[in-house]
Amino acid sequence: MRIESIRARAVNVPMNRPLVTGGGSVTTAPLVLIDLETDKGVVGRSYIFAVSTMLSAGLVSMVQQLGNDLTGVDLRPRTVHQTMCRRLRLAGVDGLLGWVVAGIDMAVWDAHARWLEEPLYRVLGGASQPVAAYNSNGLGLIGPEKAGPEAAELADGFGAVKVRLGYEDIETDVMTVAAVMEAVPEGMPVMCDYNQSLSRPQAKMRFAAIDDMGLEWIEEPLTAEDVGGYADLRQWSSTPIQLGENARSPMDIGRLIREGAGDLLMPDVAKIGGVTNWLRAAELCAAAEVPISSHLFPEFSVHMLATSPTAHWLEFVDWAAPVIREPLEVVDGYALPPDRPGAGIDWNEEAVSRYLAR
Repeated sequence: MRIESIRARAVNVPMNRPLVTGGGSVTTAPLVLIDLETDKGVVGRSYIFAVSTMLSAGLVSMVQQLGNDLTGVDLRPRTVHQTMCRRLRLAGVDGLLGWVVAGIDMAVWDAHARWLEEPLYRVLGGASQPVAAYNSNGLGLIGPEKAGPEAAELADGFGAVKVRLGYEDIETDVMTVAAVMEAVPEGMPVMCDYNQSLSRPQAKMRFAAIDDMGLEWIEEPLTAEDVGGYADLRQWSSTPIQLGENARSPMDIGRLIREGAGDLLMPDVAKIGGVTNWLRAAELCAAAEVPISSHLFPEFSVHMLATSPTAHWLEFVDWAAPVIREPLEVVDGYALPPDRPGAGIDWNEEAVSRYLAR
């Protein structure tokens, strides 16, 4: 089976709960939808979260141009990934180009699994098993008064919730965590995320204030590049430190492991270079016995976590759900990878037409 064409479309999807964080705000979900057609009539689908509508048009163009260069290539996932990386070697597979490679890689794996008439998790060597899921929608910097009621709503049906921190003063961080913990069911894990908004001294002061509150983890307090700072912070914290969503390759994940930067890791399937590279990162985590969680893209991540020996938490967001015909569901705190062929993504074309970027 060979690649016949690759098409990309930009949509801008309203979010049920816009997200305000210490590192920036997300008020809509700009997505690039990818359809990979083969000479056998099989279509693989995936999407890229473009972060900003400003980037959507450029990503669409790059996906389609790289797709043109892949016409006629055998649809063998790892071979296609190697071909893309080889052809982009001089430019470097990083940044937006890395997202493009990842989006196509995900579509390739989806088409490959559909051709085999198997769900993606089975093609990857996994089993149909429930994956613990936390609700990562909402709970931005809305203040403790609003955070409590919103947390109670978001906790329904989930195994945990995540709250964003990084208020101007430490006291508001503390009050917000307390409000969320009081609002969710007793014993439910609560994660927090600083979205890279703190300096090293600020992080140490914030950690001192919240370290004994029983959080499941503290996520990305420092800039992602400050690997040494993370290793230092681990000496100050009894709460596990989570990072890795900005790793650009399995080698980046390997460095975080070697330098002891985090207790937990959560590679992002788009930023790390697709399913192919995410699986390599998962192997490194398994070898080091580091728990691995996902970042965004729950439709693909649930399949990959179902294959990972140290699988920890699935981050659930509903940002792409409006344009997906059968969105992923979380029931009683767990997501089950769908048994449909591929990743289980088919577009709701009526919604796609409604949110199409023009």
